[in-house]
Amino acid sequence: MAEKSVRKRRKSLSTSKIAVLVFAAVIILGTVLLMLPVSSRNGECCGFKTALFTATSSTCVTGLVLADTWSQWSGVGQFVIIAMIEIGGLGFMSLASFIFVLARKKVGFQQRMLIAESINSDGNGGVMRIQRNLLIGSLSVETLGALVLFLRFLPLYGASRALKLGVFHSVSAFCNAGFDIMGFKAPGASMALMADDPVVLPTLSVLIIAGGIGFVVWDEIIRLKPKKWSVYTKLVLITTAVLLLFGWIVFCLLEWNNPQTLGGFSTRSKLLNSFFQSVTLRTAGFASFDQNGLTQAGKAVSDFLMFIGGSSGSTAGGIKTVTFVVLFLFIRSRVRGRKGTDVFKHTVSNEQVMNALSLFIIMVTLSFAGAAFMCANSAVTFDAALFETISALGTVGLSTGITAQLGTASQIMLIIFMFFGRIGILTISIGFLKGNYTERNYRYSGTNLLIG
Repeated sequence: MAEKSVRKRRKSLSTSKIAVLVFAAVIILGTVLLMLPVSSRNGECCGFKTALFTATSSTCVTGLVLADTWSQWSGVGQFVIIAMIEIGGLGFMSLASFIFVLARKKVGFQQRMLIAESINSDGNGGVMRIQRNLLIGSLSVETLGALVLFLRFLPLYGASRALKLGVFHSVSAFCNAGFDIMGFKAPGASMALMADDPVVLPTLSVLIIAGGIGFVVWDEIIRLKPKKWSVYTKLVLITTAVLLLFGWIVFCLLEWNNPQTLGGFSTRSKLLNSFFQSVTLRTAGFASFDQNGLTQAGKAVSDFLMFIGGSSGSTAGGIKTVTFVVLFLFIRSRVRGRKGTDVFKHTVSNEQVMNALSLFIIMVTLSFAGAAFMCANSAVTFDAALFETISALGTVGLSTGITAQLGTASQIMLIIFMFFGRIGILTISIGFLKGNYTERNYRYSGTNLLIG
């Protein structure tokens, strides 16, 4: 019996290792390809650090960069980046399952379990159907987004460049990556050039939200009537709407007259850009104005929204929306003197609450420790360091402009944080799903502690 238990744990561990090793392999391959002279615009090798940082940021759909994407990378390099974004956003197992289908090969139980875990499904029932819909739906949304952006860019830049801009930014937005190639107009400006555009920012917003909702949620929305939606789907939709509205209102209040952010815009543009800021902080990483110009309160709200991120099983990062809601409901119950945690006439198990709390503590600890480490190794303020650290951990990609100026040690830390933010959290979540906790055969005597 004990041997069977050990064997089961090893199998579970190998599942987690596969996810880590596959993403690591994609990053290594991307690094090698980006180091090729043909990948750089100047025809010279960009160096190992720049290639590794960019490959990690692309595969982990973060968006932090050491150099402007258009200025540094040639067409070949940009193709490598967008390919890694697609793999990192939709998940390697999603693409692997698609290859299985094309090759007409049978997908075994282990492959089904890996696919289920990669999209946060709790079993293998209907996994291939969800996966098929995921791929078809994702590619359809990206194609539609690319078409809208192409038509908008067409009169501005011509057919060839408009097509490239449309496809690149549609994929980058849906995968919540935040990479842009607008540097041919103003390197490093991201979407600031489109700040007054009534088509580009709303289109990117829709793509970001669609990518950050989560594949399982979209599957329920399409198949089921609202009355039959699961508690999880309801929580995701409500929390997403509340956070978007909260961010929109708060940024209007905090930045409306700030000359470094919204102050110079018209009323319509202020409303549009404050909403886009609320959306892009859901781990997308596009910027329509200088993030360093935010007020201190604006940066604090940005940290908060980046920390939460999108929803499980999506292209977004962060601790995830439902994790935040579970913690909120737990604290509310405790404040009211209740033991249980309830939502929509359902009880949230103590195990799920502890899982959410564990993930929260890990992310908070890493955020502050990383910011302190960055301050110690680079000449930056703590608020800028914390913004950068949370952006990396939450796979957001927004920056106050300090990424390229950081010391090597701080940049290596960001690489590790981006990898953990995308892969580490997935691995931890797989552990939560498996629930293979080691049971002790003994128990110590109890003790009473003063709390608070």
